[in-house]
Parts: sequence; structure tokens; C-alpha cells
Amino acid sequence: MCGIVGYVGHRQALDVVLGGLRRLEYRGYDSAGVAVLDGAGALRVQRKAGRLANLEAQLDADGRQTFAGTAGMGHTRWATHGPPVDRNSHPHRDASNTVAVVHNGIIENFAELRTELEAEGVELASDTDTETTAHLIAAAYATGETAGDLPASVRAVCRRLEGAFTLVVTHAGVPDQIVAARRSSPLVIGVGDGEHFVASDVAAFIEHTREAVELGQDQVVVISRDGYEVTDFAGEPAQAKPFTVDWDLSAAEKGGHDYFMLKEIEEQPDALANTLRGHFHNGRITLDEQRLADQDLRDIDKVFVVACGSAYHSGLVAKYAIEHWCRLPVEVELASEFRYRDPVLDRDTLVVAVSQSGETMDTLEAVRHAREQKARVLAVCNTNGAQIPRESDAVLYTHAGPEIGVASTKAFLAQIAANYLVGLALAQARGTKYPDEVAREFAELANTPAAVQKTLATSEQVRALGREIADSKAVLFLGRHVGFPVALEGALKLKELAYMHAEGFAAGELKHGPIALIEQDLPVVIVMPSPKGRAVLHSKLVSNISEIQARGARTIVIAEEGDDAVRPYADSLIEIPATSTLLQPLVATVPLQILAAEIARSRGYDIDKPRNLAKSVTVE
Repeated sequence: MCGIVGYVGHRQALDVVLGGLRRLEYRGYDSAGVAVLDGAGALRVQRKAGRLANLEAQLDADGRQTFAGTAGMGHTRWATHGPPVDRNSHPHRDASNTVAVVHNGIIENFAELRTELEAEGVELASDTDTETTAHLIAAAYATGETAGDLPASVRAVCRRLEGAFTLVVTHAGVPDQIVAARRSSPLVIGVGDGEHFVASDVAAFIEHTREAVELGQDQVVVISRDGYEVTDFAGEPAQAKPFTVDWDLSAAEKGGHDYFMLKEIEEQPDALANTLRGHFHNGRITLDEQRLADQDLRDIDKVFVVACGSAYHSGLVAKYAIEHWCRLPVEVELASEFRYRDPVLDRDTLVVAVSQSGETMDTLEAVRHAREQKARVLAVCNTNGAQIPRESDAVLYTHAGPEIGVASTKAFLAQIAANYLVGLALAQARGTKYPDEVAREFAELANTPAAVQKTLATSEQVRALGREIADSKAVLFLGRHVGFPVALEGALKLKELAYMHAEGFAAGELKHGPIALIEQDLPVVIVMPSPKGRAVLHSKLVSNISEIQARGARTIVIAEEGDDAVRPYADSLIEIPATSTLLQPLVATVPLQILAAEIARSRGYDIDKPRNLAKSVTVE
């Protein structure tokens, strides 16, 4: 969940590290800290609770020139152990102030390690699991077989740790290197000219280099000005996979927008086009990495989609498409519940794991459980070389580019499009769609970026509506068929950004309980199906709206252009371009994103950094 950056090179490390942290603050913003090695045996550390701006103000007060040095590291935190106060902020140090550690993840046996250290007379200064590693590494470096060898000391301590973690370590006595380790938590290497980086995300060093290296599971890297060396936890040489980042610094900057989320909403046509590009070749749907033969796909008799949050809602949409196109039963599971309920899986089960970061711990553990049960796994992911794709049988990358806003927008739409591609790939392999039918469905998909662009033209109307209802105490969202997952996503966005009570319901359930919530002036957002594609559902939803209006609620209707039948029932009408029924979520979701962002802005909240949330959830 946390943002980590480390640097060794020819520049002033403090400037590089702070620049990286600014681009990683979306990963955690409860506190921030830096450590710089001055090259003369001193380790300078500063850390502050709250946003990164608090740390920068303290550094200004201290005098930034006192943090001179060409090796250093930094951290932005999402709290797990201990409240977000100064003493729990990273980096953490040993008692002699020679070792500093930053950490992402959770060390599950830290209580046992803490008891051991306290029995030896060590006084711990924080509530965190991280501080234990600083003391253990300092002890390993001071005595025994690993004395004087920082990489060996880090490896020895890593072998004792349980849980998921990324560790980045500096030692005052080794001013020209930084050591980092990972287990089930993201870490990449940046390769520059006379400088090297480690980070939890390539965004940290994209200003300086686009050449990166994926660090594998249970690996340790030592970076210096001149190079890097990768080993496993036992010290044996290990392979790491180089790659080139396919976006530049401008993609990780606001580009004149007030918030990243607003920029990312506007980037959705491009994100969709990039997701679809290259996946239909010679009349066939193709994936990015395919380690499954067509026969493997033909043998599939059941599909599970596992995901969390917005990705889970994309899976709910996928269920409608895959069942319709492939005639296969599809279950959509919250990844956090999947392995604990003992699902029935076998070799003929396909598990589709959807994760923006590819490091979502709940989803990663669901993937591992599925593999243990011999199921086949296909990953839908936005991050090249992340852990979930590495552990899957096939991969479809969404290519949406970096998403900095914590509340997902373009990554969500890209996931929906990618899930449709998965469905078409299955239909193609199983023969439930003829080649010309697959081509026709893909052609409709290829038209959706233009439809989303047209939908963005309604932005000002939707923002005005958001300002009007910003003081409401709650908002309800209703939908049918694929409109139901859209309603759930609209409610989630409002909860995430505006901290309002918001609920999404299947409209047919209204009379079975939720109608009790309807009261005078309550805003109710209704996602209407096309009157052409699902006429019976359209007429039933019109009846639902009539029931809501009769009880004095305010109806906000999202409907296809030209849907005149719904006009009398809409207190506010938002028109979207006509699409086929299954593809409507790609356009219907966009006004709900804009609405939630504008309500949050009207209420004075930070749209990019909602409270208590972080972008990448790397702990269970």
C-alpha cells in the first residue's frame, strides 16, 4: 500500500527521492519520510505524519542542505501497525542510527520478533512491525557470519520474516549502495546512466529513465551507481526480467487538471482504445501472454471471476457477457472471500483474476489457491510483469497507463473492455460464436472509445447536477441487467470520494425492501437499459421510477439518446450514446464518475486522495 523509492547515483538523492514520492503519494499518504546517506558515515533521517507537504515543510525548516548526499530513500505510508503519527512514520532505524529501513506490506510474525528483541534489551520506539527489521539487520551486520556484509545481513533477516513485504535498507557504513528485498509485494529496479533506482512503482523514476527490471518473488537486489545485482534469499544469483515502460512522465502528471482523477476520466477513450489495440489479428482475438492452448479453453466448463472493489464490479459485467457469448456458468467472487469458502475448482475451471496493480494481495492469494486446486488462471492486469500475471496461465494487459487517482476510473473501463475480450476469446475457442460474429462484436467494441468521448461532452451538465445535490445525506443507485453493476460502481465512487451513504440496488429488488429508504427529495440515480435492446426491462424500470417519484424522491436518469419514453419520469435526464446492451456500461459509468467527483469537490474533499484509502492494496 505504501510508496517506496530508493536512489544511488550522481544527483542529490533528496531531490530525486522527493520527486518520486510526489508521484507515489497515491499509494499512501498517512505519513512520509526520507533517509539520506551523506557519504561520510552519517545517516540523515526526517519523517512527519500527514501528507508529503508536511515532510517538505519540515525539511525546509531543517535546512535541506543538511541532507546532502547521492544515496537515499523515501516512503509514503498507509498505516497498518500503529496510528499515523511521527514515531510510526518510516524510515525506521536501529538504536545506533546506522541502519534505516522502509517497508511495504505486513510482517506477520513481528510480535514474536519484537518479544525476542525486547528480551535482549532492545527498546523499540514505534508501534510498527517494520522497526523490528531495522534492529535485526543491524545485529546481523554487527556480528556472526554476515558481519560487515549488508546484502547478506538483509537476506538472513528476510529468511526469518513471514508475510508479504518489500524492504529497502541503507547503512551509514555503506554509503554507496542500497539493498532491497521483496516477497509478494511490488518492487522494480530503474536503470539509468550512472544511477539506479528501486521503487514500488515505475512512476517514481519515470522522470529519469524508462528502463526497468522486474524483481521476482523472494529476491534481493543491491543497487549502486554503476549497476545492480540480484540474488535469491539464499544468496544464489537470480534472474530478473528487463522491460521498457511504454508511457512517459506526462502520463503521471496532472497536465493542467485540478486533480488526477479528472484527467484520468478524460483519458478514458484513449485507455479503451489502447486496451483493444492489437487484440484482434487475422480474424482472431489474441491475448498478451498465452500459455493456454485452444483445447484448454474448449475444456473449460465453469468460470470464476475473482476481484476486489471496482475490479469486482467489472467482473459482474463480465458475467453477463461470458454467459451470453459462451454459454458457460460464471460466478463472480470477492477475492477476499474466495479461498476461505472452499470453492469447487478443478482442471476444467477457469479463474479470471482482475487487478489494476497485479499485486492486490486478496486477489493474489485467490490465484494461488486456484492454482493449488489445478484450475487454470487468466489475469487481467494494468501493470507489466506484476505478481498476479507472473503466476497465471494467460494474461491480458489493459494498457490503460498509470492511474494516480485512488478511485479507479480509466482502469475500471479498461477492465470491462478486457473482460469482454476474454469472453470473446473463450467463445472463439469453444465455437459458440462464428468468426464473423466474433468480428462483429469486436467491431462494436472498437466503436466504444468514440462513444465515451461523446459522453464526456455531458460533463458540465453532470457537474452542475453534482453541485445541486452535494448537500444530500444519501444517494441511491438503481439498475437492471448490466446496469446493476454500473449502479454498484456509481455508489462505490460516491462512498470513496464524498464519504456519503450511497447504495446500489438491482431495481427489481426495490419493492422487496429498499423502497423503505425512499423519501422526499432523496436523489435516486437510475441507469436505464436501451428500449431497443431490452424492451421488457426498460418498461419495468419505468414502472420503478414511477414508484420512486410517487414518494417524492428526485429521479436522475441516465438514458440512451432518443429514449423519449423515460422523459416524463426524469427530474434530471443525462443522455448517453446508444450502444448494444452488453457494452452500455462503458458509457453509462462515465457520468457517475463525474458526478461523484463533483460532489466530493463541492464538499471540500481531496478527490485524488480519499481518506483511509490507498491505490494498491498489498495486504490482506
